[in-house]
Amino acid sequence: MYILLALIAACALGIGVHYLIPNRELRGVALVPATATAASAAIYTIMQWSGMSQTNGWLWLASIVGSLAIAAVVGVVLTRRRQTEDAEKKAALGL
Repeated sequence: MYILLALIAACALGIGVHYLIPNRELRGVALVPATATAASAAIYTIMQWSGMSQTNGWLWLASIVGSLAIAAVVGVVLTRRRQTEDAEKKAALGL
């Protein structure tokens, strides 16, 4: 049940990361928080299966901070890719 705390924290902080990354109008509002939540679930589960206890601080640090880092990278990469593809399509259409 402690995994829910990690997931809620990652989702809430993921919303903050979404607003910190520029050009947020180029990506969906749920992309970064959903990525943070999914990454947090995966990291938490893998670390639990590897034998870490729920009271271990590294479990919490890795599952929350690691997921935010992954979500930030995904948000930045997808935003840059969208900008590039939009520019290419505008050039192809002569706009």
